[in-house]
Amino acid sequence: MRTLVLAGLLVLTLSPVWYPSSQTQIGTVRGIVKDPGGAVIPGATVELSSPGRTTLTRITDANGAFVFERVPVAGYDLTVTLTGFTTYKSRVGVTPGGTVRVSAVLAPGGVSESVTVTAAAPMVDASAAELARDAIASRRSAAAPAMPWAPAGPPPYHGYGRRGDFNTEAYDRIDENAFRTVSGDPLSTFSIDVDTASYANVRRYLNGGALPPPDAVRIEELINYFRFDYPNASQDHPFSVTTEIAPCPWNREHRLALIGLQARPLDADHVPARNLVFLLDVSGSMEPPDKLPLVRTAMRMLVDTLTPRDRIAIVVYAGASGVVLPSTSGAHKEQIHEAIARLGAGGSTNGGEGIQLAYKLAEAQFVKGGINRVILATDGDFNVGITNQGDLTRLIEQKRTSGIFLSVLGVGTGNVKDSTMEKLADRGNGNYAYLDSLHEARKVLVKEAGATLVTVAKDVKIQIEFNPANVAAYRLIGYENRMLNKEDFNDDRKDAGEIGAGHTVTALYEIVPPGAKVDSPTVDPLKYQAQTEPAGVKARPTAMREELMTVKLRYKAPDGDVSREIVFPVKNRTGEMSANVGFAAAVAEFGMLLRNSDYRGTATHAEAAALARKFRGADLDGYRTEFVKLVELAESLTRQTHRDSFKNVPR
Repeated sequence: MRTLVLAGLLVLTLSPVWYPSSQTQIGTVRGIVKDPGGAVIPGATVELSSPGRTTLTRITDANGAFVFERVPVAGYDLTVTLTGFTTYKSRVGVTPGGTVRVSAVLAPGGVSESVTVTAAAPMVDASAAELARDAIASRRSAAAPAMPWAPAGPPPYHGYGRRGDFNTEAYDRIDENAFRTVSGDPLSTFSIDVDTASYANVRRYLNGGALPPPDAVRIEELINYFRFDYPNASQDHPFSVTTEIAPCPWNREHRLALIGLQARPLDADHVPARNLVFLLDVSGSMEPPDKLPLVRTAMRMLVDTLTPRDRIAIVVYAGASGVVLPSTSGAHKEQIHEAIARLGAGGSTNGGEGIQLAYKLAEAQFVKGGINRVILATDGDFNVGITNQGDLTRLIEQKRTSGIFLSVLGVGTGNVKDSTMEKLADRGNGNYAYLDSLHEARKVLVKEAGATLVTVAKDVKIQIEFNPANVAAYRLIGYENRMLNKEDFNDDRKDAGEIGAGHTVTALYEIVPPGAKVDSPTVDPLKYQAQTEPAGVKARPTAMREELMTVKLRYKAPDGDVSREIVFPVKNRTGEMSANVGFAAAVAEFGMLLRNSDYRGTATHAEAAALARKFRGADLDGYRTEFVKLVELAESLTRQTHRDSFKNVPR
């Protein structure tokens, strides 16, 4: 038996049948995976199988490419899969010393494609109709006048892994929330967060064969990537509130308190008119296929969902900013697609100037009662113009008062400025998503467009008051950069998070009951303050002593300035672990392991995967199944990292 290790990712035990002694009895299978518009698809799973042989698996790289080398001469089934897309199947025939070249096309939904190809055959490509459409678009693009923003000559490249192997990704430091004693700090206040960028970014790292930097792991974004089964909202408020108390998997003496929000879903028959302005980074750093080409394909998907009531404009920025497409009705899809086809990368990045121009276009077509949003797609590499984060965020804060919100789509590898993009979306009353694949682009812009684009409540804050009779200490898991002062809860001037149509928001507290050890620094008793808490606890009414905590929420209407409050108590009752708490706990445990958290307790990858499997549920979209695979992949990479670290220890 022989063992093959692929990029630290995949370990396969292979039968000697895969390694014939004669070099003339083997060949190669290589190819590329694209979408119908011609953009490459990274992260797709490619399997090569034949009866009686071990199935080999590859993951397409950033260029959508894959390769199987030293394949014995025979016929094989080649399958390409990606959640949310058609399955591509082909029958490939490997000849002695030959190379089979395959070009697989995955389309969102539809019927699977099956073809046959041999080493002597030409590369299988897109359908004739798709090729004809692209050819027409290319001719029109060639005939179109040069745009004022188009770069002259070959664009400079500022990315990673193609012209110089350097990495300038930037993440804000995360100092994990610690346990807080209820006697000294009974109130916990934070802003909700519906961003999902961290989960997709973590997935990108793991699929690329590396563990993510700890500061790239925002646990609340990992949890909120998934939808949970919370009750629908009533007519009184735009979202429902659910609470549950359950045992803590990684510390048997502690408990978990879940707080879940479910926003009212978007009524498909009453979708508001959309006034969208895409603000696209076309600087040199956006040249690789996992950046601007991916964004172009994502935009094509969204364009196909537009109605005649909708309007879309495209602004680009590099060394200078310009309008590629003035605000255009969704009825003119061909014109919009032609503008998208003309997009190209080159130049440095003047993001501030582009943001100002995009808001100007959005304001000119403002739809009262509709969706008014600027969608910024970038790797966040602002390097000329307004580059200071403070100046950029102040600019966004000024613009949000107009009722136009900002969403940010992060892309690419090597120079992702995660900290800048998160701040811009936060200050712009929008959300931040990271597109690591075409599948994720479809999820954000098509499948979950309501949650991405339609805000049902803004400035949503949560404040928890813990009962010292039943809670000794608590720790909020995640939300480190969303913490608020207790006074901010009642201050309507204080900005907080937004929740979109159909969104779920989940927060977990780890609860330490009275008498259990608290892993928290202590302070000396106060000299000038009365120490009356124990007597005060005994004096509380019986009903109040039975409460674990009181949950309070404040929110504003999307176009409102005055907040409404929701208040309700939570009983001190620990139930069985439900599917909601169980899966959320699995994701939280995974996040703590990735961060090597001081609070991970007895957490293990095996336990996180087991919890996720147990509470996976129907999983119609496959995201939870994918999560289990990521946990298993992270476990393998962690073991490999530990082995490599041990090898480097001086002896």
